[in-house]
Amino acid sequence: MIGAVGLGLGYIAASFAPGLLVFCLVQGLLIGMLGTSATFAPLVADTSRWFDRRRGIALAICMSGNYTAGALWPPVMQYFIDLAGWRQTYLGLGVFCIGTMVAMALLLRPRPPSQVVMSAASSTSGAAPTFSRRPLGLPPNVLLALLSLAGVSCCVAMSMPQVHIVAYCGDLGFGAARGAEMLSLMLGMGVLSRLVSGWISDRIGGLRTLLLGSLLQGVALLLFLPSEGLVSLYVVSGMFGLFQGGIVPSYALIVREYFPPEEAGARVGTVLMATLMGMALGGWMSGAVFDLTGSYHAAFLNGIAWNFLNLSIVGFLLWRATALGLIRGWPAARGRAAA
Repeated sequence: MIGAVGLGLGYIAASFAPGLLVFCLVQGLLIGMLGTSATFAPLVADTSRWFDRRRGIALAICMSGNYTAGALWPPVMQYFIDLAGWRQTYLGLGVFCIGTMVAMALLLRPRPPSQVVMSAASSTSGAAPTFSRRPLGLPPNVLLALLSLAGVSCCVAMSMPQVHIVAYCGDLGFGAARGAEMLSLMLGMGVLSRLVSGWISDRIGGLRTLLLGSLLQGVALLLFLPSEGLVSLYVVSGMFGLFQGGIVPSYALIVREYFPPEEAGARVGTVLMATLMGMALGGWMSGAVFDLTGSYHAAFLNGIAWNFLNLSIVGFLLWRATALGLIRGWPAARGRAAA
């Protein structure tokens, strides 16, 4: 509720901003720091504590909201901006946020169970829950730091197409409108990707799902390099959205698999903060690489290098989980053994 009020007041204040500096400060402090951060991460952490057997798909549904918004809100806002102006649109959006989000937050007031009993069916994820003082045989803060670094690196790579696809299309001569359509396609496919990845993670666990998503994201980034035609860019943009949408929810699931439930809020919030820092860093870095080289190919290669760093960290964590017996083979293999 605090986040909803902060978000709404941020849009309202931005609509009255006298200049760019005040506008940016309001965007960062009220809309970003107070509004978005106080809604998204706590909502994800709270959702993770209500589900056991199907926690992966539950988190995927919860975290599909921002991708759905990214696909639906831009044309709505553009319509009202053209009709009444951006200030009036921001004002209306602020009132809408407070009126709807506060009311919906009241439905989420019940506290989650203090103890979550793992059922036998929940073990199909392949990751046995371990809330020891050394998750994956590492100090808790070391594991959190590795997950945070993985979050930064994968989102630096992820931000290259998402932040720069419009400018990239302009650079190729296709115009900004085509790039905006590709971005909408990415985000729309990202919703489907999150739902499918959530279903998959309930069967193979968070670490394997993260490794799979990171690997496929790297493949899509590689495919951007030779794609300079309009049709190929639409295809690869759709593939990129389909491949990367399930990456971020995997981090929340991993935290819930290896850290105690009472630490979910702080741990999930920290890792999600790292992913957002990665998006911000990657958006700036890709532009800086383009300014230095005059080529978006170099920016894509930079993203691929960061994606490889993410693969290395996740591969290391998966190796430790397997070596310690916390992941005991693939679900299909365990089923055959039991038979």
